[in-house]
Amino acid sequence: MTLLPVSDALERLLRAFTPVCPETVPLRQAHGRIAAEDIKSRLTQPPFDASAMDGYAVRHADLADGPATLKLIGEAPAGSVFSGTIGPGEAVRIFTGGVMPKGADTVIIQENTEKPAEDMVRILESAPRGKNIRRAGGDFRNGDILVEKGTRLTSRHIGLLAAANVATLPVSRIPRVALLSTGDELVEVGGTVTAGQIVNSNAVMLSTLLEHQGAEVLELGIARDNESSLRIMAEQVRDVDLFVTIGGASVGDHDLVQKVLGTQGLEVDFWKIAMRPGKPLIFGHYRDIPMLGLPGNPASAYVCALVFLLPALHRLQGRRSSGAQKVMVSLSCALPANGPRQHYLRARIDSDAQGRLVADLAGAQDSGWLSPLARSNGLLIRPPQAPAAAQDALIPALMLPE
Repeated sequence: MTLLPVSDALERLLRAFTPVCPETVPLRQAHGRIAAEDIKSRLTQPPFDASAMDGYAVRHADLADGPATLKLIGEAPAGSVFSGTIGPGEAVRIFTGGVMPKGADTVIIQENTEKPAEDMVRILESAPRGKNIRRAGGDFRNGDILVEKGTRLTSRHIGLLAAANVATLPVSRIPRVALLSTGDELVEVGGTVTAGQIVNSNAVMLSTLLEHQGAEVLELGIARDNESSLRIMAEQVRDVDLFVTIGGASVGDHDLVQKVLGTQGLEVDFWKIAMRPGKPLIFGHYRDIPMLGLPGNPASAYVCALVFLLPALHRLQGRRSSGAQKVMVSLSCALPANGPRQHYLRARIDSDAQGRLVADLAGAQDSGWLSPLARSNGLLIRPPQAPAAAQDALIPALMLPE
């Protein structure tokens, strides 16, 4: 069977996904959610010209000849409005956030003044006309688009929308992902590990990755390496947006995913990718639910999740861009020529003194080892048949999302 190039596989996979339906939530519940449409301001901010500092509102014309002594005619604290008008030779005491009085066009900070009398202020140092004033609408205006459709909302977005008086907003429904592990050798975390067994690290690793990216994960447990167990466990898959299996995707006697699920409605779109780690990846539909079959080796499972599962989830969420961030990095050491499969090398990527992103291999690239993956924050991408790369060469990399 000819191995499918990564780019072709990803394109075919993404065609199978469309954004989930939106729902409206209170602003306080929108953190981490994806904006389902452009979110517009419902007011102007600031709604009026306001002082940016504690000081005195003055007419700049009164300061044309240098230091000046002005008559105080009132105060403008935040939350109230001075009702008069400042005339020649007059000033109003003003505080940060206070409405600029009529007639004033400049604020002099209090550090550049002195009080010769209770009703007088001496301006010791002038300022440019309009200094220390926040103009109405300087931040945003009523009807401005503040958050674009497809944006994942941070606390900064929440603060902005709160200031714009947006109390509720449409966001993408949280996608539901079913996760099924397979293998006689697996023991759940915290269980007793006997001879020939290993802990099921993949399920926890991928569940937390998906949850961090905004999915709701339904962990179905472990299906054993027999047809009955896998069939019974798969029967639990319903009302989800994506079904993910871990292990059993290869061609061994105990790799039963395609054989068993094929009798229950699995239609395979593609299988086996020209990549390493992660060659035995399956994509298809299980009873009309998109299904991704990941390999069982931990590093392989994670790399496939980053390259395929994450973009699928982002497409379901309707994000503006999908998948991990791609960057160019400089190599700290030379790399040999690559073979026929696209290679994803676990690496540590940091900035050097010149601000360049420099990559160091995180250790052995064995697909079953987790410690190099845990030391990594990126994956170096070596295309098929890539020639040897010298030290300091620039190559592409994917940044890990956590």
